Amino acid sequence: MSPSLVRGLITLAALVLLVGVAAGYQAGTTPVTLVVDGVPRSLRTRQATVGALLLDVGVPLQPEDIVDPPPDAPLSPGMTVRVVHARLVWIEADGQQWRIRTHATAPEQILQEAGVSLQPYDQVIVEPVDPADNSSALHLVVRRAVPVTLHEDGGTVTFYTTARTVGEALREMGLRLYLADRVQPDLGEPLAAGTHIYVERSRPVTVQVDGRTIRTRTHRERVGEVLSELGIVLSGRDYTRPPLDATLGDETTIEVVRVAEEFVVEQSPIPFDVVWQPDPELEIDHRRVLQEGAPGMLKRRWRVRYENGVEVSRTLENEYVAVPPTTKIIGYGTKIVVRQLETPQGTVEYWRVIRMLATSYSASTAGVPRTSPYYGRTRLGLPMRHGIVAVDPRVVPLGSRVYVPGYGVGLAADTGGAIKGRRIDLGYDDDNLVLWYRWVEVYLLTPVPPPERIDYILEQ
Repeated sequence: MSPSLVRGLITLAALVLLVGVAAGYQAGTTPVTLVVDGVPRSLRTRQATVGALLLDVGVPLQPEDIVDPPPDAPLSPGMTVRVVHARLVWIEADGQQWRIRTHATAPEQILQEAGVSLQPYDQVIVEPVDPADNSSALHLVVRRAVPVTLHEDGGTVTFYTTARTVGEALREMGLRLYLADRVQPDLGEPLAAGTHIYVERSRPVTVQVDGRTIRTRTHRERVGEVLSELGIVLSGRDYTRPPLDATLGDETTIEVVRVAEEFVVEQSPIPFDVVWQPDPELEIDHRRVLQEGAPGMLKRRWRVRYENGVEVSRTLENEYVAVPPTTKIIGYGTKIVVRQLETPQGTVEYWRVIRMLATSYSASTAGVPRTSPYYGRTRLGLPMRHGIVAVDPRVVPLGSRVYVPGYGVGLAADTGGAIKGRRIDLGYDDDNLVLWYRWVEVYLLTPVPPPERIDYILEQ
């Protein structure tokens, strides 16, 4: 027999032995299902009773916990054992603190089980024993309501509250307090059964002074006393409505009328003029400042009378020009220089270059109905075709020839409602329309038009 065959037989024998041992172990255990606080777990055990099983798997028990079947019950195959732990609850009431274990869930049931009775206005506070603890332990705090008597505006009312201080009790009642109201005892004083709270309301007063409106509350009786309390001083011809010795009502508005007179000097700029001056030494479409402008200064002296911070009269005493304005002079070029440009169509001569927004159109896209006698006709009466361009005559004189890179030479023979300023509309035949919408350099070709037809100052 070969060595490899011997080793195989030994391995097979070992596996058979292990299977036999495992089968023998399984045959001696009991399969059960253990459910602890709703969490199921399947296991096998050699223990004979429920209690021994729980002790074996480390499930702690307290006397209040529920075990079904009971701990002394024998185990049987397929049995389900349920354990429901009682919740740990700390109770604090009537100056004492103790703990119980219970299966009750509602705070009232827990307290009833613990023998703690609640009165109609008592408060129960529920909170975890330790917020960082994920256990189900609870802390129940019972605050006993105590009777408190409130005296306000001649009226008396008794109520029950679990508030700890005077201020908390008044806030719990929804009582709105103002800073000037008097409360006895103080808001921070602790409450006890039979406490009497006295609230003496302040009187609302509105004071209008120096353009401001002050709303306050006071225990004062007269107008003058309120102003003194607020630190408002009358001087000169100042007066109040109602007068200083008037008695305050439930809601009094006091108007302080300030009377003053002063001289006011106003300075206002005088704008400078801008003058355009032709400069024959400067090439067309070039500019230079020949003289900087500067605003002037006009001064006026007024006699102003105020009452209650509002101007009631103003009299002009005098006015004069303190600084005269300086006119700004801008020189614009009138010198025409003829230059040459090499194009795909040959050399052209131009005397001006204007950057313009180029669009395109044809007879059918010009917005004129085919039934109109003007259909396909330009401003100068020419038939619409490639080589006709529409311009603003104030920028490019009609009848002028222009060169547009990418388009070629065109004749300024048309206008349009939307063609204003630095706009040019490039004409096409209907069957070869090319759409344009971009800024281009437009060359105005010779001959140079007479000076009176040239706009030397184009808007930027």
